[in-house]
Amino acid sequence: MHILHVVGARPNFMKAAPVLRALAVHVGIKQTLVHTGQHYDANMSDVFFEQLGMPRPDVNLEVGSGSHSRQTAEIMTRFEPVVLERRPDLVLVYGDVNSTVAAALVCAKLLVPVGHVEAGLRSRDRTMPEEINRLLTDQLADLLFTPSKDGDANLLREGVPAEKIHLVGNVMIDTLVRLLPAAEKRWPALQTNLDLGKVPYALVTLHRPSNVDDVENLGRIMDALYDIAVRLPVIFPVHPRTRQRLKLSSEGRVDPPLRLIEPVGYVDFLALQRHAALVITDSGGIQEETTFLSVPCLTLRENTERPITVEQGSNILVGRDLDRLRAETARILDGSSRRSRVPPLWDGKASERIAAVIADWFTARSLR
Repeated sequence: MHILHVVGARPNFMKAAPVLRALAVHVGIKQTLVHTGQHYDANMSDVFFEQLGMPRPDVNLEVGSGSHSRQTAEIMTRFEPVVLERRPDLVLVYGDVNSTVAAALVCAKLLVPVGHVEAGLRSRDRTMPEEINRLLTDQLADLLFTPSKDGDANLLREGVPAEKIHLVGNVMIDTLVRLLPAAEKRWPALQTNLDLGKVPYALVTLHRPSNVDDVENLGRIMDALYDIAVRLPVIFPVHPRTRQRLKLSSEGRVDPPLRLIEPVGYVDFLALQRHAALVITDSGGIQEETTFLSVPCLTLRENTERPITVEQGSNILVGRDLDRLRAETARILDGSSRRSRVPPLWDGKASERIAAVIADWFTARSLR
């Protein structure tokens, strides 16, 4: 059996790494890794292959950046010949980036089965390109691997046959569990390098266009972060693209407690999450990671495709209400954060369940 994995952006790598590892122990499975090159910056790509222990890609499509339509079309154009040449029995796609839907569309046209890892997530917000990617990919996939029960319910509501849906848990947590010991080893060096000592701090990550592309809105967010930094240090690893916009929004304002640092690798960022008093983010994956780590998370989004992190976990949606961001931060620092729990099957073994489903699926197809 030949399985072809498609990755293109940082979250894909963290999801694919444990699945590659879990499938490797099954006899008779050949694996091919295709990197679309959707994220091509070394800090966003190469370092993650190294830290996650992933094999180097067998194919790199090198599509680079572009508009959503242009990037999706370019991936499809370059990916189709790879599928025709390699002739996989199953293509695995991950998450909700443009690479995911582009690969699924190509495979659907070529009648190649598709498995979608992290299926069924819904924000109900079709202004988000990722929501469109999720909806289309799930309609095209033959195997849908969901991280939580709400994903199953969403898919059934949309008419996906129950036999295609497999509740396996959150594969992102597999990577977190495996690398948390390495992150803890890195923590003393990070404490020293960032001069943190034992004081509490907030960790910030922002990347969504709604937050960083609007210079005025970004300026308001930065004002709120400066206010929070008066009470505790704020560590903000900044992507180069966001840093350019910060230059336009900050008007040269400098405040030592707000520390803008270069992007860090996954292991270092995991250590920073683990020891933070709170995390402020607009990332989907970080909502999940903080839930597992029981670290309070304030999400600068009006909605989330991961509602279980709000219902059961440590996540609070503050939207664009920056006064609420300030108030929730104060509440957390005053010791009033709510209790959270880890959702079922977020146990570090989701990838093993995915591999088992695929093995059974292939056996059943062989007997037809």
